[in-house]
Formats: sequence, C-alpha cells, structure tokens
Amino acid sequence: MGYTNSIGKYQLIRTIGEGMFAKVKLAVNTDNGQYVAIKIIDKQMVVKRNLMYQVKREIRTMKLLNHPNIVKIHEVIGTKTKIYMVMDYVSGGQLSDKMLYVKKFDEREARKHFQLLIDAVDYCHSRGVYHRDLKPENLLLDRNGNLKVSDFGLSVLRKPGDLLSTACGSPSYVAPELITNKGYEGAAVDIWSCGVILFELLAGFLPFDDRSLVNLYLKILRAEYTFPEWFTESHKKLISRILDPNPRTVVLYTIISQQKQFVELRLEIQQYLVLPMQRITLPEIIEDKWFQTDYEPAVHFECDEDTNLDDVHAALGSIEENVTQTKTSNTPSFINAFQLIAMSQDLDLSGLFEVQNYEKQKTTLGSTHTIHKTIEKIEAAARDVSLFVERKNNSKLKIHPELKMSRSFFNLSAEVIEVAPTHCVIEISKSDGELGLYREFCKSLSSMLTEESGVSTENQAAKEVIVNSKHMYQTEGSLGSV
Repeated sequence: MGYTNSIGKYQLIRTIGEGMFAKVKLAVNTDNGQYVAIKIIDKQMVVKRNLMYQVKREIRTMKLLNHPNIVKIHEVIGTKTKIYMVMDYVSGGQLSDKMLYVKKFDEREARKHFQLLIDAVDYCHSRGVYHRDLKPENLLLDRNGNLKVSDFGLSVLRKPGDLLSTACGSPSYVAPELITNKGYEGAAVDIWSCGVILFELLAGFLPFDDRSLVNLYLKILRAEYTFPEWFTESHKKLISRILDPNPRTVVLYTIISQQKQFVELRLEIQQYLVLPMQRITLPEIIEDKWFQTDYEPAVHFECDEDTNLDDVHAALGSIEENVTQTKTSNTPSFINAFQLIAMSQDLDLSGLFEVQNYEKQKTTLGSTHTIHKTIEKIEAAARDVSLFVERKNNSKLKIHPELKMSRSFFNLSAEVIEVAPTHCVIEISKSDGELGLYREFCKSLSSMLTEESGVSTENQAAKEVIVNSKHMYQTEGSLGSV
C-alpha cells in the first residue's frame, strides 16, 4: 500500500503507528512548520469491512471535543482512495509503551495521569460522548508528560442514562455488565476502565488477567483481584469503589458453578441475587481525598455547537455510495471476542442472567483452516450423510436433503465466521428435522475438521480459536492509534 509524500499543505515524513486498517504518519504543515499526525485510512478497506459508520463516528466525535487532554482533529482530507485525518501530534507516544519499562509508577505520577484521564472522560461525558475503549494503548503522552485520550473509533453519542447494547472494548478493561450482552450505561463502563488503568499504573500489572478468555471474563464478573502489599488504604478504598461489579443501574446477578467437560465450560444458574447500586460516579471520584491531592482541574475550551463537518462529508462522500452494496456483499463475516463468546451455548455468559432455550439445536465448532477450506469440508461432510449444500453467500449455507429424501422436511443452516486468516468458527443451527441426521452431520464435520489440522478433538480446536481471539480483538477494535 503506497502513499504520496504530501497531501495538500502537509508534507509526510515517516510512519509512527500502524493499525489493522490504517497507518499514522508524522507530517509537517508547510504553512506554519507545525508537526501533525495524519491517520491514513484505505477507503476500499472501509467498504470491504463495512466500517463506514465507525470512521464517520470517530471523526464526528473528535470534532465535537475541544479539551487539552484529548487529541484534537484539525481537518479531514479525502482522495479517490484514501481518507486523511489531520490531528495533534503527541510526541511522547503511548502510555502503554512507557509502562513497559517503568513497570509501576510512583504514587504522584500515577495520580497525575489518573487526574488528567478523569478530567478528559468527565468532559466527554458532559458532551454526551462515551469512549468505550479506554486503555493505556489509547492514552498518549506529550513532550511534557501530559496525558491525552485518543482513538474514538468505538465511541458513541448518547444522552445521559441511555442504555447501550453493543459489546466492544478490550477484554482486560471491560466492565462486567458489558460482557453479559445486556444493556449498560456508557458512563459506568468508562469509569470501570479508568479503575483498571489506575490499578495498573500503581501495581505494574492488570487486576484481571488470564490466558483463557472465559476465565478472564469470570474474574471480571466476580471482581476477583488482589491488591499488592504496597497499596495504601486510600488506593484500596478508591479502586474498590470503581471496580465494583455493580454499575449504577441495579442489575440481576447470579451465583454460578462451573462444570468442565474436556475444554468446555458450562455455566449453570443456581441462585439469583439483587445487589444495590454501588459503583462510584465521576463526581464522587473527583471529590475523593486521594484524588484531590495536588489536583488542578483542566481548563475547558468552548466548542462550537454547530461543528463544521463539510470536510468530513467531502472526504467520505465517494464511498458512501458503496455502503448499500457492502451490506449485501459476499464478504465473509468477521467477529470480535465478545461475539465469539456469545455465539456458543457452552460459552454464553448471558446465561448468567437467564435460562437458555434448548429447543432449537445449535452446535459451534472451531476450524484451523481458511474460510474457503472450511466451507469445502462442510460440503464434504454433508455429502457423507446424503445432504446437499446450497451457498447463500461466502459465509452462510443452507443444507437440504438430496432429492431422494425430499419428502423428509429438514431445516439446517451453517455460518462460517472468520476469526483470523486460518481460524474460523462454524455455527450450525437446526430448527426442524430429524435429530439423528443432524448429529451425524456434526460428527462427520468434526472429524473432517481435525483430519489435517493435527488437533485431536473439536473442543481443542475451539479452545485455540478462543485463546487467539483474545489477542486478535485487542487490535481489531479500532482503526489504529496516533
């Protein structure tokens, strides 16, 4: 993917960051000599991955915000093939990079970073903006060490108190109510992420961490973490109130038990509890005695209510026409880690809140093959039990009896979802028809999926997909950081 040496009045210098769908270049404004960061997004990739809404949302949100601790977007330039987002250049890099060699910060520096973060988040919430992906990788440091929030690709504009439903963010930083696929408040999940970041700043490690994505989410749901011995009572008091699994909205929780069979984790509901509202709010954090130490509130800048989006419309106009086509295209599906958990009855954490309906048969298998090879194996497994596969598009299939069996009604569908280039998840659903035939097909497919992959069981394959998805989603959630 090549880039010209200049765009408009900006001279491109070098690449300073790269995400899954974008590159970030250091550039200089030839009119005034000021350095800027330019995020370069490939329009074809935006259309292919159906990311039009996400790109527009990020740009519009950043244009609404004007705060010293938030990366500012100056203008948007569009060409036939690229979108150029011109933003502040923050020379100190990501907070996460500094954490790699500093390990844990001293109390004064950790508190300063936390104060600036809370100021920025409080300002966002006052404008109706909820970030939903706060983590050290999205927090930048300027040359004076001052923190700036970046990457609003997963942000949302809502009125205070409105419930959201989209599961997004990075696994170690997400709030428990977000995991359950239930409605949640944007303010509450941002506050939880801030608490995880504060813990990490002071401790040098995450409060919630596990190689297994399912186990990680269980720890988050139960708020299972341990304070290091050097934490003071002030640290513990504030963090405990932030990392309370109960958001401001009263939520129904359950006590669960785990029953392991091979690598499967089954969640069984035993008892329901109603917990009171406990998680701290932003005003309460700001009033905290520890937080108030050496606290200097940031000066808020007024932002024009009638934000000019003409450059945004001009930059994105040429690809808006393709969005309708994208919605009906044959591009294979792509999922994130939350959807991967939610799609399986064995791994569905929404089972913590409601009894599942087992009348409709559903099986989820893992494949360590490409999506096209996986579909070929589905077709072979169908032939093995005298079934015929009809492709609806590149990822969805309908499976019918062959003509000689046409009097037997049988309704079976399969969807292949790409997690990584050589890792897929197959979701097989049966709403009508003979259960025995359904089981024969699933058994045949499971055997074929493991023949060449070297994996002994279908469960092992599924486990590998889940583990890999944890790492995949941490980069899949955004278009790249400055």
